Amino acid sequence: MSFKDHFSIPASAYAQARPGYPAELFAALAEAAPDRALAWDAGSGNGQAAIGLAAHFDRVVATEPSEAQLREAKAHPQVAYHCVAETAPMLAPASVALATAAQAAHWFDLDRYYGEVRRVVRPGGVVAIWTYELCRIAPAIDAIVDRFYRYEVGPYWPPERRHCESGYREMPFPFPELPFPAAEMRLGWDLGALLAYVGTWSAVIRYRQARGTDPLPRLADELGRAWGDPTTVRRAVWPISGRMGRLA
Repeated sequence: MSFKDHFSIPASAYAQARPGYPAELFAALAEAAPDRALAWDAGSGNGQAAIGLAAHFDRVVATEPSEAQLREAKAHPQVAYHCVAETAPMLAPASVALATAAQAAHWFDLDRYYGEVRRVVRPGGVVAIWTYELCRIAPAIDAIVDRFYRYEVGPYWPPERRHCESGYREMPFPFPELPFPAAEMRLGWDLGALLAYVGTWSAVIRYRQARGTDPLPRLADELGRAWGDPTTVRRAVWPISGRMGRLA
């Protein structure tokens, strides 16, 4: 089955430039799970969430359809990576305590994914999906990034991006819901790190492919005037939104 591949081309850049998830999020998810034996992370990319889960679970199975992303995944003795989409044929029925999808579920065939969740997650187990939108740094910088996001590359966002903008609240979620843990990502970034992150956006990649030009130099010029010394480190914050449920 084919999948919507927006991230294989910049897989190495993605692994280096994307922010990591906070340890508190994984601790809260593990606390909600009925046991710590096995977690499944779907759409795992280069394994950011899978590695975080491994701090709390004996085994983590990470599935990802992009071979390019998996080549960038960090090895971990408790994490097994498999090149497959939003299913986990290697997992036995009712074997999983926690199923997760980090910044990935909006790309899934949700009927297929939720069917697999029902198959592999044990009764009383937990499913959690989450997303993050734009980082917040400072009002003048945020305004420039927001304009670039909406107007410069806005026409090149895949339609599924709307679910990130709504914090997954408009996505189907057919499980009895639990409160999603309050969480945010925080990093100290200089200007180069911010531009590297923006360069991994699927809309920027599609803009380059469609127009044969790179929109980042213009953005870099505008941000440079607002940022000041490009080596200055500023705090970047991404609020995380998600859905969490328990299987009956």
